[in-house]
Amino acid sequence: MAIENNVSVISITDHDTCDVYNDELYDYINKKNIKIITGVEISTKYKGFGIHILGYNFDINNRELKDKLSILRNARHKYLYDVSIKLNELGYVLDVLKLGKIKAVTKAHIAYDIVNNPINYDRLLEEFNHIPNSGEFIETIMNENCKAYVKKESITPIEASSLIKNAGGKVVLAHPVAYIHEDNLNDNDILKLIKDIQVDGIESNYIYIDRNNNKINDSKKWQKVAKDNNLIATIGSDFHNKDG
Repeated sequence: MAIENNVSVISITDHDTCDVYNDELYDYINKKNIKIITGVEISTKYKGFGIHILGYNFDINNRELKDKLSILRNARHKYLYDVSIKLNELGYVLDVLKLGKIKAVTKAHIAYDIVNNPINYDRLLEEFNHIPNSGEFIETIMNENCKAYVKKESITPIEASSLIKNAGGKVVLAHPVAYIHEDNLNDNDILKLIKDIQVDGIESNYIYIDRNNNKINDSKKWQKVAKDNNLIATIGSDFHNKDG
């Protein structure tokens, strides 16, 4: 898709894994003349909120970072099995065996499996009065203070920042716009977060899509925040192919 859209530089930032950066990928991009920057998106917890920390251009073989990501991936699988019990109790059916084969399984994978399984349609209609998209299901059923919330082992944004910097990378706060619209944080909360984590940049260019599929573009606002605080401004797609 990068080639199709004339993108010449790309970073793939999967959640809590760098396994995409292998010989097959590098052989491919070298043939296609694309520059790739190592990347990862680390899931963290901050004052009860889920905060995503992006790391760029780090040493892919840094042992401390690799070991911590491995622990976080294993925590994702424990989360899968724990949350499946709660979702089953709520009347939802999910394919745990299939989902368990995904190395870095996410809420998005789980929600997609549920909302696209016809077995769940009657239950979804009962709960939502329509078939929700994955994002709406996550925000309504799986997030904190929701019916199927399960606490997952995590690290703090400061710990994630330290791991990335110790591996020689740059630290970027992912999609600050999402914390405004999902977690009711305000601009001052975000500025404090930026200072506490000592980020190098923020993902300012980002189109946020809410649970009702409204597109919110606050890029100019966050570009100004980046400029005013002498931060790198990055662009991210938050691209989840299966759930749109």
